[in-house]
Amino acid sequence: MLGGEIDIGTCLLIGGNPHVVVARESLGSGRGATLLRARARNCRTGAIITKTYRSSAVVYPASIEYVDCRYEYSDGQSFLFVKGDSLEQFDLPVARHERCAAYLKAGGTYALVVWEGEPIDIRIPREMVFTVSECGSRPLGGAVPGATKPVVTETGLVVRVPLSIRQGERILVNTETNEFVERLNDRSELGAQGRDGGSPAPTG
Repeated sequence: MLGGEIDIGTCLLIGGNPHVVVARESLGSGRGATLLRARARNCRTGAIITKTYRSSAVVYPASIEYVDCRYEYSDGQSFLFVKGDSLEQFDLPVARHERCAAYLKAGGTYALVVWEGEPIDIRIPREMVFTVSECGSRPLGGAVPGATKPVVTETGLVVRVPLSIRQGERILVNTETNEFVERLNDRSELGAQGRDGGSPAPTG
């Protein structure tokens, strides 16, 4: 593929390791050539690097596959996943994937990124449904329009939400920005897991 085709979620082979692009920016050039600056996260170590490519440069995508697995639990050292009916187990180190912890829900299905037979990353859906478990009281008196407050979900995720949100309510969260999307108490079209945007959520 060419440098100009790099997009958020593209998995590139850089320095012999797979990296997922978490941000991209087109740059101008005095010679008329288009440059692209990409921030990419090493799927194995979590380290972030920045690379600049010419739009016409040849780049090499990593040959990866996605395997749907059920998240079971964390023992503090690893996240344990089970693959479908085969009951094959995969362990991913917590230290390398700590950024995913607040988005993992026991019993939920997630796509593991597998490279050369090794699970190296966890694909988080672009939007997920959470239940508010801790919520401060609404301030007395008039509130500033658009004011928000922090709440804590059942997984420990902290999200800023409108002042009207109460404990026990279900909310839809954009995992790419960690922002509140909407209240879901009266909606049934979304499952407990959420919905995928078609590319790994950039968390770097």
